Amino acid sequence: MNLGTPIAIGNTAKIYLYENKIFKVFNNYLPNTESSYEANKQTYASLCGLDVPKVLDVTKIDGKQAIIMEYIKGRTLGEIISENMEQAEYYMDISIDIQQKIHMIVTDSLEPMTEKLRRQIKSVHNLDKRHKSALIQKLETMTFEKRLCHGDYHLFNLIMSDNNVTIIDWVDSSAGDKRADIYRTYLLYSQFSTELADMYLRLYCEKSGLSKDEVFQWAPIIAGARLSENVSSEKSERLMEIVNHYCSL
Repeated sequence: MNLGTPIAIGNTAKIYLYENKIFKVFNNYLPNTESSYEANKQTYASLCGLDVPKVLDVTKIDGKQAIIMEYIKGRTLGEIISENMEQAEYYMDISIDIQQKIHMIVTDSLEPMTEKLRRQIKSVHNLDKRHKSALIQKLETMTFEKRLCHGDYHLFNLIMSDNNVTIIDWVDSSAGDKRADIYRTYLLYSQFSTELADMYLRLYCEKSGLSKDEVFQWAPIIAGARLSENVSSEKSERLMEIVNHYCSL
């Protein structure tokens, strides 16, 4: 099946726009359950009343796992801000309102965030046993009510069309602590812009009543787990500095 040229390429899949639908075709090395695992998470978010693309089918294309989903025509908030930074606070404010709506959902239906983080930390090659032990010990002391967390929430995963915003890319969602999800978003922004990261955290804390210190309790755990992702644009040295700074090792 010829889907044409991908409109996006991620770490685990290629994204195609074909016949006014989105085709997410996964790389071969992933487990056979990857497509259904992600589709189920996206469907769950939809059932919670959130604006997400509808999953139309989970199938195989040329032997590869694929999800076919609704195409949302529009532009990401990240693209909009990139062209006009003067509007950054306006759109950041919109994004936080949506993230708070996600965080209001109490859930036990998804993978526990703590299990996922523990697995990620254990898999990091450049963390020694002492670091891993300290991070997992800190993780086990965290107490919270399980809320729906997106896991990769940022402006480029929000598509605006006709004044409606759709949330995409639910593969990293889990049932966990909203403070961890907030710190994860802060960490993603700080990789590219301290100004945007600080704006995001200030606005979220103002709207929620949370303090920066409460959010930053998760800093070493989230930074340590992110080391497992091997993202080419992310500097592992920066993440190690965060782990060392907050972990009292």
